[in-house]
Amino acid sequence: MIVLGISALYHDSAASLVCDGKILAAAQEERFTRIKHDLSVPVNAIQYCLQAAKITAEDIDYVVYYDNPLLTLDRFCKNILALGEDAGAFIEHSAESMFRWKLWIHEELRKILGRLGKDDRLLVTEHHISHASSAFYPSPFEEAAFITFDGVGEWATTTIGYGRGNEVKILKEIDYPHSIGLLYSAFTYFCGFKVNSGDYKLMGLAPYGEPIYVDLIKRELIDIKEDGSYRLNLKYFDFYRNDIMTNDEFARLFGGERRKPESDITKREMDMASSVQKVVEEVLLKTAIYARKTTGMKHLVLAGGVALNCVANGKLLKENIFEDLWIQPAAGDAGGSLGAAFYTYYCKSGRTRSVDKGQDLMHGSYLGPQFTAKEVKKYLDDNGYRYTEYQNDAQTYETIAALLKDEKVIGLCDGRMEFGPRALGNRSIIGDARSTKMQSVMNLKIKYRESFRPFAPSVLEENCADYFDMEHNSPYMLLVAPVQEERQLPFCMKDYYTNDGEINLLPIVNEKRSDIPAVTHVDYSARIQTVNKDTNPRYYGIIEAFRKLTGCGVIVNTSFNVRGEPIVCTPKDAYECFMHTEMDVLVFDNIILLKEQQPEWKEENDWREKYALD
Repeated sequence: MIVLGISALYHDSAASLVCDGKILAAAQEERFTRIKHDLSVPVNAIQYCLQAAKITAEDIDYVVYYDNPLLTLDRFCKNILALGEDAGAFIEHSAESMFRWKLWIHEELRKILGRLGKDDRLLVTEHHISHASSAFYPSPFEEAAFITFDGVGEWATTTIGYGRGNEVKILKEIDYPHSIGLLYSAFTYFCGFKVNSGDYKLMGLAPYGEPIYVDLIKRELIDIKEDGSYRLNLKYFDFYRNDIMTNDEFARLFGGERRKPESDITKREMDMASSVQKVVEEVLLKTAIYARKTTGMKHLVLAGGVALNCVANGKLLKENIFEDLWIQPAAGDAGGSLGAAFYTYYCKSGRTRSVDKGQDLMHGSYLGPQFTAKEVKKYLDDNGYRYTEYQNDAQTYETIAALLKDEKVIGLCDGRMEFGPRALGNRSIIGDARSTKMQSVMNLKIKYRESFRPFAPSVLEENCADYFDMEHNSPYMLLVAPVQEERQLPFCMKDYYTNDGEINLLPIVNEKRSDIPAVTHVDYSARIQTVNKDTNPRYYGIIEAFRKLTGCGVIVNTSFNVRGEPIVCTPKDAYECFMHTEMDVLVFDNIILLKEQQPEWKEENDWREKYALD
């Protein structure tokens, strides 16, 4: 049985293909269109999935959309009724998406896939069922509790329940407009970042601040109960009225207007980020305790956009509420396509779910397109780009290790592209974690993004405890843990306060806080990727060669893209990003390109200016 899952029309649209309980392919539409967080119906991702599986649309048993548009319509209409005469802005903002697209999603899919025959091949699931299914079915657990948090599905914003065998069941939910995801997005917006794409920035900014607003947030904005349930005070929010997250009351509460995007970040924003992070952690921990008591399960799985908050995930892991934890690497809406496909497969096939204990079904999340050496060389040769092809993997790994040791910044475009927001070694930019300048160089000259944003370490799985205070594997870069205390160097944030109480960010970034400074955040934390030899032997080989050369089994890993652009997909995407930035080296499998050997690159537009920071 073959099932195609689709997520679209919110953000991060994607397609996933499941066959007989196995994932054949999955990809986000943004990687093909080059539109970050592309929400359109994923024509290109669908075509990729069919090509990867070597099938046609006629071979598909079911096509399932990850959301129920009729339930969303119910919320839309009741939102209008609640607003009454004030509903104009909401209707103007939302009506086209609702009536032109979401209600007609199956007609759009028919256009893409051709005549599908019987209408019963076209199905829908509910949004949080899709999230829960994406977390449970690919997990390594025979049974598990689940928690899903996001902005909003049809009505639900938070759910708890369980998965057992073929069944996924929601037991409790919190409904719109009360949403921990929308609360976090409100702070993202107010601090001058983009909703959905800027939440990572808020999380990265939090350690620079102090959680001085926690009591204010809990008193005025959100009422949190002991079981983790909560209600928002809508007095301070406008997301249910229009496309603006907060209002004047919110601004008065925090002493001034919203920060203008690209303007200086002040201590207020740092403290707001720190405070809302603590609130999210409190809600997650209380919800987890309640889920354990309610379900009686020993294991927990997470999905929904809030499950990408790796700091909160790390706190949850440390509390040992559950015996083990697994998080869907594409936890946001993209992963909903996978959950919809899995849920439909197990509902319709009647087949028994089997688990390979200790192993998930995500294949390291390497589920996207890949390109052969022949295809890469044809692209390079056709354009006159210069490269060296090495004869074996060992020679390539040793060459890359030596370049890393020389503090070169290297782009990797190798194997199948990752599914989800994290680059995990196949579409990554890597560097020497021991370098004191690597974080600022990568941020300002490669990624063209804010200097305060931290980078993640990739560490050999068996060496993780040598560097980080964490015994759990973190293959998908979804857990944060401290750098081992003996590796930490003295550092005090208050030493960088100015006379007016503000903080100078750039000197902090360049301060050496451990013997792996490029991946050590200001609170000594790191967002860890543990690399397994079986899951990704090539990436493992690079890090192992670097360890043998330098004695250090950790490198910097950030996604192969620049600010405002999706992660690269094709050799063309990779080469253009390589030439647009101050990256030093580009690697395709055993093919290595050096920047100084390339033909002169002529910019066709104001690319650098577009993504440079003010």
